[in-house]
Amino acid sequence: MAKILLVEDDSTLAEVTKFGLESQGHMVQIASNGDDALLNLRVNKYDLVILDWMMPDLTGIDVLLAYRKAGGKIPVLMLTAKTRLEDKEQGLDAGADDYLTKPFEHRELQARVRALLRRPSSLASTILTVSDITLDPATCIVTRDGKELKLRPKVYSLLEFLMRHQNQVFSAEAILERVWLDDAMVSTDTVRAHFKLLRRSLGIAEGTLIKTVRNRGYMLMSDEQVPQAVGGIE
Repeated sequence: MAKILLVEDDSTLAEVTKFGLESQGHMVQIASNGDDALLNLRVNKYDLVILDWMMPDLTGIDVLLAYRKAGGKIPVLMLTAKTRLEDKEQGLDAGADDYLTKPFEHRELQARVRALLRRPSSLASTILTVSDITLDPATCIVTRDGKELKLRPKVYSLLEFLMRHQNQVFSAEAILERVWLDDAMVSTDTVRAHFKLLRRSLGIAEGTLIKTVRNRGYMLMSDEQVPQAVGGIE
């Protein structure tokens, strides 16, 4: 299972592509424009980016150049209606790892995704750890005290975001923008519900590791900040 950022401003194509990739077992997040794509790439970790070329404001090439300039290393598959050899050269020279022209067969897209994911990564995956909880972004496996936990996809994404930003307070609105970027139907109540699910899944009590900061939001405390050992819910 891979975590994929799909950057596509055609909402119908984006949803169809997301469905096809999720049917292969991948986790897919959609960004509908270049600015949202760069925001996601700054705050989340992905295994692959599928990037549309023709978008308003920031084009796919703009996003790709900015991402590579910032040191981004993960594979990028460009999607575009441009078919000229010169266009393909431009995309590859900007840092794309592969190039697929529209319209495309979804089986071909899935095959190209599999090929890119098989390539050895130049960067070792960093295991995220806090207290006795570990999260491996490469395998999407979460453990507590050595025991694997089964988390819902959005609960997993919420935990990964918090573990990458320990000791930082985020409002429910800020978390919505970063974790639920592709879903306009959710609300701050969704965030609160998922924090309850996350605490229950981890078996932790309120205030021991994941803290609700009154009138400000939520934070995950590092080992140095946790006031007591992580305990189970009575």
